[in-house]
Amino acid sequence: MASDPEKGTTTDHAGMAAALREGSRYLLTTHEGVDGDALGSMLGMHRILTALGKDSVMFLPETEFPLPLEYRFLALGELFHEPPADIDDRTILFLDCGNIDRTSAPFLREGSNRRLNVDHHHDNTLFADLNLVDVEASSTAEIVFDLSQELGVDLDVEAANALYVGLVTDTGRFMYENTDAKSHRMAAALIDVGVDVGDVYRCLYEQMPPEKLALFARALSAIETYEDGELAVLYLSDADFAATGAKERHGEGVIDFLRALQGTRVAAYIRDRNDPPPARKVSLRSADGLIDVSAIAREMGGGGHKRAAGFSTDLPHDELVAYLSGKVRAARTPSTDRG
Repeated sequence: MASDPEKGTTTDHAGMAAALREGSRYLLTTHEGVDGDALGSMLGMHRILTALGKDSVMFLPETEFPLPLEYRFLALGELFHEPPADIDDRTILFLDCGNIDRTSAPFLREGSNRRLNVDHHHDNTLFADLNLVDVEASSTAEIVFDLSQELGVDLDVEAANALYVGLVTDTGRFMYENTDAKSHRMAAALIDVGVDVGDVYRCLYEQMPPEKLALFARALSAIETYEDGELAVLYLSDADFAATGAKERHGEGVIDFLRALQGTRVAAYIRDRNDPPPARKVSLRSADGLIDVSAIAREMGGGGHKRAAGFSTDLPHDELVAYLSGKVRAARTPSTDRG
């Protein structure tokens, strides 16, 4: 266990498990723009704390609703968008949240609540009173799974489904470099609990609404490349979403087409963002793993993983593309420079 005078205390799995045993009432939350690992790790932890006899409440701001269609099969009936009346007496547990500024509810950033932080992002700011940040973990869901074993809790099917979703989505269906033997052992353990792999995959990847398909069709014709194809950029405006009837959440997954484009090193998906400002939101992916896109995002006030990150900005489109192009150009080495 270590500490920093400007940050909270860091701990290991045993230390976080001990802290969870000590508390009695929790409010669980995660980052804005929820994804599979955010929801999966939060629901998994909720089921674990409930099994321990704790009073656990899951919270997301109203702006996060409705949730993305692909995650609605999860047992999220106890997920609320209003804080409980006794919020001042609860420990706030952040899951998969690398920076407290990635939460959009003011009460989560203010007040005197004890804060716990469980995450796997390498650029986590250690903002909580007690922080368990395991950068070797494939996902926050994996850390929660490890904590369940540390706590001696037998997972039920709802928890197993949730953690499996977190694992599958953050490893890119077990294709990303963060996939290892432990990832597959965890998957096997969750399947033994009762996860129906086929059903989960159908819910996650075969439930595309027509408006999302229309948005993707529009997107594929709008991809632009720069730096001899090393930077692939897609910008979807409010007009694109209006024309297809799609919502912002329907854009999830479109960046994978850019990342897969031959010759791409960095993929950037840009979309308008009117509420709340800044004006645009940018998602980044490193296709070859040699460019750390989290470093690019941090310079703009964002963050994430080395291969997946994001930020928000007011930069005009041309200036934003110029910024990204410069970063890709600067990252070239003699072996990657195409002259």
